[in-house]
Amino acid sequence: TQMCFFFNKLPIRVLQNKEKLMRRALISSKRLGSLLRSKTKYKEPSSYVIHFFSIEQRKSKNIGTTGIKVETVDNLFHRLHLEDRHHNKLRPVADVLQITEHSLQSHESCAEEMLIQIFIQKLLMMDYRARYLKAKENNEEDHTQQRDYDPSKEGDIFHEMSLSNDRKSQSERIHPMDVQMAVFHCADGFLKQLMVTKLSQCQYALPLLVPDPFTKQTEFPLWTFRQISKTDLQSTTPMVFFFRFGSVSSSKSQLMNSLINEKYNTFFHRNCPGSSRTRVLMDGVVEIAWFCPSGKDTDKFTDCVAFCNLHGDAGDHEKQLQILTEMASVNVVLLSQLQRYDRSMKQLDELHKGSKPLICIFTEDETAVTVMKEKYRIGLKNRNQSDVSEKLRRAINDCLSESSSTFRLEDVSKHSDIRVDEEVDEDCRRGREAAQQMMCLLGKKDLRGIKESFLPHQGNLWHQWSQKNKELHQPQADEIEMDISRKLTDLKTIREQQHTSDISEFVKLFIKEMNTDAEHEKMFFIKWLTILLDEYIAADLSVLHHKYNEKWSTVLTMNDNKNTSEQLTTVQIDLDRVSKELQAAAFGLDHIMREIGQIYESCSSVRKIKKDLQVHFSSLPSLAAEIMISGFPLELMDGDAAHVPLIWISAVLDELIQKLGDQRVFVLSVLGIQSSGKSTMLNAMFGLQFAVSAVRCTRGAFMQLVRVSDEMKTQMKIDYILVIDTEGLHALELAGRSTRHHDNELATFVVGLANLTLINFFGENPSEMQDILQIVVQAFLRMKKVRLNPSCMFVHQNGRRRLQMKLDEMTKVTAKEEECDAECFNDVTEFDIQNDVKYFTQLWEGRPPMAPPNPNYCESIQELKQTIMAFASKSHGMRLIDLKVCIKDLWEALLKEQFIFSFSFNALEISAYKTLEPEYNKWSWSLRSAMMETENKLHNKIENGTIHEVEETDLKRELKKTNEEVKISMSEFFEKVRDKDKLIQWKATFDLKIKELQENIVRETKRKLNEILQQRDLNKKIDAQRTHYENTLYEKCKPKHLQDKANDEETLKKEFDLFWEQRLNKIITEIPPIKDIDIMTDLKQILSDIYKSAHHYSVSCDIFTVSTYSEYVLFRKSTKRVKETHGFAQILLPADEAQIRSLVTDVALQTDTMIQSLNISKMGYNISYIQKLTGYIKRRVTEHQIGQVKYVFKINFFMDLVLSIYMRANKMITDQHRLFREANDPVIYVEKKREEYFTIFQKYCHGATSAAIFGEIICQKLKEPIEQSVYKKTARDLADEMRSNCESLNGSRANLEKDILKTLAEEEDFNKYMNYIHNPRDHFKSFIRGEVSRYITDQFRVSILPRMKENIELLQQTIMKAAHESTEHVQVNSGDVGLWLKSFTQQLSDELIFSEKDLSGVEHDDVEVKLLEDVIDKELPAIMSEISSRFNTKTFPVKLDYKFRPDELLIDDFCWCCWAQFPFCTNTVENHDGDHSVAFHRVRGTKGWHFSQTQYLCAVICTKLVACDQDFYEPDGTFPLREHRRAGGVYTDWSITPDLSELPYWKWFVCRFQKDLEKYCNKTFDGYGKSPDEWKKYSKQDAIESLGQCI
Repeated sequence: TQMCFFFNKLPIRVLQNKEKLMRRALISSKRLGSLLRSKTKYKEPSSYVIHFFSIEQRKSKNIGTTGIKVETVDNLFHRLHLEDRHHNKLRPVADVLQITEHSLQSHESCAEEMLIQIFIQKLLMMDYRARYLKAKENNEEDHTQQRDYDPSKEGDIFHEMSLSNDRKSQSERIHPMDVQMAVFHCADGFLKQLMVTKLSQCQYALPLLVPDPFTKQTEFPLWTFRQISKTDLQSTTPMVFFFRFGSVSSSKSQLMNSLINEKYNTFFHRNCPGSSRTRVLMDGVVEIAWFCPSGKDTDKFTDCVAFCNLHGDAGDHEKQLQILTEMASVNVVLLSQLQRYDRSMKQLDELHKGSKPLICIFTEDETAVTVMKEKYRIGLKNRNQSDVSEKLRRAINDCLSESSSTFRLEDVSKHSDIRVDEEVDEDCRRGREAAQQMMCLLGKKDLRGIKESFLPHQGNLWHQWSQKNKELHQPQADEIEMDISRKLTDLKTIREQQHTSDISEFVKLFIKEMNTDAEHEKMFFIKWLTILLDEYIAADLSVLHHKYNEKWSTVLTMNDNKNTSEQLTTVQIDLDRVSKELQAAAFGLDHIMREIGQIYESCSSVRKIKKDLQVHFSSLPSLAAEIMISGFPLELMDGDAAHVPLIWISAVLDELIQKLGDQRVFVLSVLGIQSSGKSTMLNAMFGLQFAVSAVRCTRGAFMQLVRVSDEMKTQMKIDYILVIDTEGLHALELAGRSTRHHDNELATFVVGLANLTLINFFGENPSEMQDILQIVVQAFLRMKKVRLNPSCMFVHQNGRRRLQMKLDEMTKVTAKEEECDAECFNDVTEFDIQNDVKYFTQLWEGRPPMAPPNPNYCESIQELKQTIMAFASKSHGMRLIDLKVCIKDLWEALLKEQFIFSFSFNALEISAYKTLEPEYNKWSWSLRSAMMETENKLHNKIENGTIHEVEETDLKRELKKTNEEVKISMSEFFEKVRDKDKLIQWKATFDLKIKELQENIVRETKRKLNEILQQRDLNKKIDAQRTHYENTLYEKCKPKHLQDKANDEETLKKEFDLFWEQRLNKIITEIPPIKDIDIMTDLKQILSDIYKSAHHYSVSCDIFTVSTYSEYVLFRKSTKRVKETHGFAQILLPADEAQIRSLVTDVALQTDTMIQSLNISKMGYNISYIQKLTGYIKRRVTEHQIGQVKYVFKINFFMDLVLSIYMRANKMITDQHRLFREANDPVIYVEKKREEYFTIFQKYCHGATSAAIFGEIICQKLKEPIEQSVYKKTARDLADEMRSNCESLNGSRANLEKDILKTLAEEEDFNKYMNYIHNPRDHFKSFIRGEVSRYITDQFRVSILPRMKENIELLQQTIMKAAHESTEHVQVNSGDVGLWLKSFTQQLSDELIFSEKDLSGVEHDDVEVKLLEDVIDKELPAIMSEISSRFNTKTFPVKLDYKFRPDELLIDDFCWCCWAQFPFCTNTVENHDGDHSVAFHRVRGTKGWHFSQTQYLCAVICTKLVACDQDFYEPDGTFPLREHRRAGGVYTDWSITPDLSELPYWKWFVCRFQKDLEKYCNKTFDGYGKSPDEWKKYSKQDAIESLGQCI
C-alpha cells in the first residue's frame, strides 16, 4: 500500500512508466518478504531496488550517468565474457582478424558468451544482420519449466503472474546495441576504427559521443572516423539533431530512419528484431549518420545531411544536449506533452527563444503541423507514419534552406568538457605528430612528380634495371658470353647509381619512426600516415578518376557501336595517358615500402652501406616484416615496373621466418577484371583492408597474412592464410600487347604461387568473360606442364553450364598455343563444376550511395570462406621458406620468354627431394650393409663346405628383418617429415626403388656366391694339396727320437733346421712354385696375335683423358657428321663424341666387373683371362662401328682402349695374384708358418700331451681365418662409420661430387681436373680411395684400432663358447674328439673359414676332449695378441682382397648409378628416374668445344646457349638448342633448361687454367670465345662457395 501511495506521488515523467515500476517494486517486495520469513540475513539486491537520484546525486555515488549502477555494467560484461577487456583491450590482429571455428559458421543466434565473437565476425563481413543476433536462453530448448508445487499459493493469480514476470526479468536478453557498445568500449583504437568503418559500410549510424560506463566521462572518438569515406572530416554539412525529453510512446530512431532510408534501420530502435526492454550502455550515446543524395529526383534531400541522435532522456545528458544543439542546423525534439513544472521546460524554452530552427514533435498530440518563425510543432497521435515522415522531411528541408548553420565533425573536439580519443591517447597523438611532420616535407608538390622527388630509388633507375633484367633473361640468338656479361655489368652499374642516389628526408623520417621501440605508437604512425597521404592526394585523384571513368565509358561505348579503329585508338591513347597520370599520382604506404625495398636491393647488390642511411640496410626487411605481422599488406609485385623485387621479398620472408618461425601458410590468390570486386570480397571474407577503388591506381600484387587461431591450427594444419590481391586484368579488347603480356604474366605468377586461386567475374559481358578465361586457362595449362597443381574456384553471376562450356572452349584454343594436349578444363586441373563455382548476388541491397550490403552477398562470402577453409584443411600449404623459393623460381621462369621451357623443375620439390635423398641413402646402405654381413656368413659356409647352393629365397629370408626395418623407417619418414605433402608423390617411386635395390642386391649377391661355389669346386685340388703338405709337416714335426733331448734347445734348433730344409726341398721338387706375372707383356703378346704391328706399338695417350676422339676415327665418304671448312681438321659432332665416350666408359666398367668376377686372389692368374677380356673389348668396338654411325675406328682406338683399361687394372690384378701366390705357393706359404711348426716341434720334444699339441695346431690353424674375419668385419664397420661420419661420404653422390670439386679447386691440379672431366667414374673411385686411406690414417688410433680389438675380443669369446659347448656336446653324447671337432667347426662356420678338412691328416685319435678346451683357452689369447700386434694403417690393402676392402665397399655403393655425360659439356648425372639432367653445366671450352670455322674455344655455358636459343649442327640439319631432343640419338634422353644465373666455379676454372686449357686443346679463348673480364673477379673461395648453391 505504501508503495502504491508512493507511485501516486511521483512526477508525471515517472508515472508514464508506472506499470513497469509497480511490477518491479512488487517483485522486490515479495522477495524481501520471503527473505525475512526465512530469517536469512538480507542483502540488498542491486538489480531489483529502484533508485531515484538527481544528476548531482548520481555523480556522488557509484552510478553511471544513465542511472545504471557499475555493478550492472559489470554484470553485462561478465555475461559477454569481457571482464578483463576494459583494460586489456581487444586488438584487431591478435584477437579478431584470425580464422576461428566460429568464423567458419553461420549464426543467427548463439550463446551469450559467443555474442561478441559472432557480432564482430558478421560486422567484418559487412553483414548488417550483426545487430539482429540473438542470444540463446539456457532453457530455450525446454519451453516448459518445472517448479515445486506450493498448495498455499494455489489460485493466487497475482502470485503466478509475479513469478512469471520475475523469471522474465531474470532471463532478460542482452540488448543488441549493448553488444555493439560493449565491443566498442573494450576495443583498442585500431579495432574501434575498423569497427566504425564496417558500421559505416553497413549504412549504420556511428557513435559520435560516448559516455564511459565506468569513468562517466563523455568521449568523442574522432580517431574512429578517420577512415570513413562517406564524408570528409574537414568538410561542412547541415546537421539535424534529434533528441527527446522524458519517455515517449513513439520511436525517435524509427522516425529518423524513415527520413534517411525507410527500408533500412540506420538507427536501431525498439521495434528492431532482438530488441529488449533493458539497455545498459546506450543511454547518453549520440550516434551520427549521413544522408548522401544519389542525384536522382527521388532523393529526399538534395545535399548531404548529417543526422545526430541522442539516446535516452536528453534531460539526463545535459552535456551532450548542449554540444549538439549548439552545433546543429536544425534541432528536433520528441516529447509526450508539455508540463509547466517539468524540468525540460527550461531547455525547451531556451531552444524556442534561440535563432536555430526547432521542430517539436508531440507523441500524445493530434495537432497537424504548426509553424511559427522557424519553430515547428507536429503531433503524432493517431497520425499515419508515412504522412508524418513526409511532413517532417518538408519541415527539415524548409529549415535547412533558411539556416546558414553547418556542422563539421572535427569541430566537436573543440568542446573542452569532453574527452577526445586522439588527444588523450599518447601513442595516437605522437603517431599523428610524426606523420604530420612527414607530411610537412611534401609541401604543395605536383602529384605527378612527387614520387620522383621523394622516392627516387623506385623511379627511372629501378624501371631501367627491371627492363635490363628482362633483356638479360631473354637473350638473342647471336649473343655471346661477352654480350651477356655486358648486360650484367649494366645491371651492376644501375645498382651503383641507385646506391648513390640520396635518400629523401621524407623516407629518412619514416625509417626513424619505424625503428622506435614503442610498438603501439609505431602502428598509430603508420595508420596516420596512410590517412594523411590519402587526404593529400584525394582532390587530384578525384579529378583524374573522373577523367578515367569518362574515357573508360567512351571506349566501352565505341566498342559496342563498333567504331572505326582510328577513333578507338585515339581514345585508347587518351585512356592510357590518364591511367599513367593516375599511377604517377598514387602515393601511399606501399610506395614508401617499395622505396625502402629498392634502397635495400641497391645496398645488397653493391654490398655497401649507404652513407645517408641512419641504420644498417640489413635491418630494413625487418620493418616490412613487422608491418605484415601487424596486419598491413606488402607489395609483392611492383605493378609500375611490372617486376618482382626478389632480393627484397626474399629478405622480408627471411625476417618473417625469424620473427614467427618457419610457419606453414596456405596461399590464396584472386584474379579478375578490374572493378570486379576482388578486394571487396577479400576484405569482407577476412576483415582485411586492401585498397578498394573503382579504377586502377596501384598495379601489381599485394600479400597479407591472416592468422589461424590456435584451436584451428591442429585441424587445418596451417598457421596462416597468405592472401594475395592483384590488380584487375584488362579486358583484351581494351588493352595493347604489353598489357596483355603483363596480365598473362601476373596471372601465371599468382596462379603458380597459390594453393587456391579465386577467379572473380562481375557482370555478364560474354566477350569480357571469354578474354579473362583465356588468361586463366593459359596460366593453369602452364602450371600443369611444369608439374605444379594449383586449384581454382570461380565466383561469378552467370550459370554454371555456360561457364563450363566457355572454360572447355578456351582450354582447346589455349592448348594449341601452348602445344599442350587438353580437350577440356578438367584435363588441366581438378575441377568440379558443382563445388568449385560459387554464385554471388550483387553487393548492394538497393541503389548506392545509401544502399547497405546485400545479406545474400554476405552469406555467399561465408559459404565461400567455409569452402576455402575446407580446401585448406586438406592441403598442407607450404612453409615460408618454400614460399620464398617458389616466388623466386616462378618469377625467374616468367622472365624468360618460354615459361614452360624455362621452368625445369619445381625448386620446392627439389628442396624437398634433397631431404629425401639422405634418407634413401641410409635405407639403401642399411640393405647393402645387411647383405654384406649375409654374404660374408654364406661365403664362410661355402668355403667350409657346409652349403652347396645359394638360392634367392635364402638371401631374401636373411634380408627380411632389415627390409622390414627399412619399410617402417620409410613409412615414419613420409608421415612425419616436414614436407610430406610434397614428398608423398615420390613414396611409391621410392618403395619401388627400394624393392628394386633389394632384388638387385639379392641377385648380385647370389651371382657372387655361386661364382665362389664354382671356384671352390675348381679350387678343391689346390686347397687339398695345400692342406696335405701343411698337415704332413705337422705330423713330421713329431720326432720321436728327440724326446730324450728336450732340454737341449740348441740341439732341437739344429735338428729342426735340418728337418725343415729337407722338407722344403722335397716340396719344391714335388710342387713347382707360382711365378710373378707381367700383365702388359702378356697383353702385347695377345695384341700382336690380333694386329701384327702391335709389338711395335707404344702407348701414346690415356684414352680416358683425350679431349676429342676425332683422331681415332675415319669418316665414311657419305657422312655429314663432320665439319670440313677452310682447311681446318675434320671433327666429330657432339652426338658422336658422346656416343664414343659412352662406349669407352661402359667397356671400362664391364671389364672391371669381369676382372672382379675372376676372383684371381682365389683362383690365380691365367693368360686366358687377358684373351677373354681383350676379345670382349674387340667385340664391343666392332658392334659399335657397324651400328648407325658414319665413321669407323682406326686401329689405334682399339689399341689405346685396351692398353688404357689394362694400365688401370694392372695393379688390381697384380695385387690379387700376389694374395693368391702368398696363399698357394708352397714355399712362400710354408715359410710363413715356420715358427708355428717349430713351436709344435718343441712341444712334442718336451713331451707335451697329444691334446696340447692338437690344441696348438688348432690355434695355429685358426690364426689366418681369425685375422681375415677381423679385417673383413672391421672393413664393413669402417665403411658404415664413414658413411655416417665422413663429411664427403655421408650424403648422396651429388654431395660427394661437391667435395670432389672443392678438393680439385683447393689442390689446383690441372691433370686431375682433366681426369675428372674426361673420366669421372675413375676419378670418383680414386677420390673415395683417398678419403678412406686418409680416414684410416687420421682415425686409426681413435676409432679403427679400438674397433678391431673389439672385434677380435668378440671373436675370441665366440671361439671359446664354441669350444665349451662342443665339450658339453661330446660329454652328453659320449663322443670322441672327432665329434668335438665337428661340433666346433660347425658353430664357427658363420664366422670363420675353418672346417674339419683343414685338419685332415693330423692325428688326433688319442686326444682327450676334456683337456682340449683348456689348451685352446690357454693358447688362444697369445694367438689373438699376436694378431692384434700386427694391426696398423697399412694392413688393410695387404691383408684383404679388393672386394672386401672398405674403399671398394663404398665405391660399389656410390658408383652404382648413371654415368651418362651431357653431350655438350660432359657433365655427369646421378642415378635418377626419367630423363638425364644435371644440377649445373660447365663452360663448353673445358671440353674443347670451339666456334665453327675458328680456333676459338667456346666460353659459354650450355644453359646460356639454350637461353639464347643458339643452334647446333647435326647430319639431319640444324637444330635450336632449346629443341635439342629433335636431333634424336643421345639428345632425346636429356633435359636442359635455360639458365642465366652465375656459376662462378667453372668461370674461375677457365680463368685459372686458361693457358693449360689452350695448350691441352690446341685452341685459344679469343675472338668470340674470349672470356669476360667479370669472370676474372671470381676468387677460388667464390668458386667453392658457389658449389653449395648448385648442389
